[in-house]
Amino acid sequence: MDSIATARTDSIGAALARSARRNATRTALTYEERDWSFSGLHRAALRVARRLGDLGMRPGDRVAAYGRNSDAYVIAWLGCAVGGFIHVPINYALTGEELSYIVEQSGARMLLHDPDLAANLEGVRAAGRVERFGTLTGGDAGGLDILAVALDETAPAEVDAAVRADDVAQLLYTSGTTAAPKGAMMTHGALLAEYQSCIYSCRLDQDDRSLAALPLYHSAQMHVFVMPQLLIGTTTRLIQAPALKRCLELIERHGITSFFAPPTVWVGLLRHADFDAHDLSSLRKLYYGASIMPVPVLQELRQRLPNAQAFNCYGQSEIGPLATVLRPEEHEARPASAGRPVLNVETRVVDPDMNDVPPGTHGEIVHRSPQLMVGYWGKEQETAEAFTGGWFHSGDVGYFDEEGYLFIVDRIKDVINTGGVLVASREVEEAIYTHPAVAEVAVVALPDPKWIEAISAFVVLRDGQTATEEELVAHVRQHLAHFKVPKRIEFLDTLPRNTAGKLLKRELRKSHSA
Repeated sequence: MDSIATARTDSIGAALARSARRNATRTALTYEERDWSFSGLHRAALRVARRLGDLGMRPGDRVAAYGRNSDAYVIAWLGCAVGGFIHVPINYALTGEELSYIVEQSGARMLLHDPDLAANLEGVRAAGRVERFGTLTGGDAGGLDILAVALDETAPAEVDAAVRADDVAQLLYTSGTTAAPKGAMMTHGALLAEYQSCIYSCRLDQDDRSLAALPLYHSAQMHVFVMPQLLIGTTTRLIQAPALKRCLELIERHGITSFFAPPTVWVGLLRHADFDAHDLSSLRKLYYGASIMPVPVLQELRQRLPNAQAFNCYGQSEIGPLATVLRPEEHEARPASAGRPVLNVETRVVDPDMNDVPPGTHGEIVHRSPQLMVGYWGKEQETAEAFTGGWFHSGDVGYFDEEGYLFIVDRIKDVINTGGVLVASREVEEAIYTHPAVAEVAVVALPDPKWIEAISAFVVLRDGQTATEEELVAHVRQHLAHFKVPKRIEFLDTLPRNTAGKLLKRELRKSHSA
């Protein structure tokens, strides 16, 4: 790069360095018994970047990360960003062909993993495409272990990598519901633009005390909270998983003020026997997203945590992931809304010909933004389809109201065609949630010879409560038109979720379609 370009360049590593200089001695990250200052975390990232480079990794090479939350996981990501390597986070619940597909499709040259997941890598090792393996933490002496490198104060930390804003920083693989997962290519510049939006629209603050419990392989926890907070000097307490009792204990013990969770986790916390036994009054900001929050659950949450302000965060991996936010003062008038586009996002709702639809009219949600991916890794056709008409197509159905607030009707794939009439599964779920015995519900379409797709509800009851199928059907009839009433209701002990807490409707379709 010439001298002007060098002076103007920016990257995630450069942003981390700036934060380390501003907040050198403040605590950036706490995990188990380890505290990392901002300067210490930056030095650890430099050591890891240097070690990966010394092992033959070059800018643009892919490094897969297959592990649970830990400080080592964060440092591995930061080391990749500093060194110009492309980080490939992999859901640690994947095994077999699903795991192998992402490793091979991304062309990963190195794979970092938790030791207890090593047995899942037999197929990956047998394929012979990954050149080097290492552990994130707790590996054998003599092998590559990220935490050991990070803690080695004698390890070299000089890195000579000219990383630019338009270089790819991460491949975020989207969930494969009807097709193979796709790796969204997120550049340094796209993620930095998204961090700006998060800081402004989510009102992140240096003085927040944040708890990070959701998986870091998932873009919401990493890129809406952990990373933006690192750049402004916030202290983050990281735990391995959102164990409900532990979350309640930590919020009380450490005076946590800021916590993000998907609706399924918030429901679990509300239903936990110890919820009222803990002092949660320190919570000032509660964030929800990753899936649609039922309005009755939101209302209960606000009643039982009256000191906390609620933020609804909507988006998807391809946009970093934050696209819209409903702020606390906007909840009272429109609690079901996803809010308005964030700082660096422009959003429309369009018909199939890309014409804007009138307020209140359903259409597909599309976006323009510097936060957007630059394409799907190795998938030119899918990339072209996603950007048809010069806008990114979200695959979500929604509408704007007269004041420009966005409402999510459903994922296009979750709209049910029952007898030729389209019904949003969310609308049926909202009606069932108002029954006092219902803890959780998921509504899906199941094949039906008469109705094409039968509206089918899967219900988890609250502890100690009872209800029958007939009772719930009668309840829904009081709220919705007859054609929206479920044709089938089944009671389950739990609903299927992934490790990020997201409801897996595809599993319900698969297991109950026979």
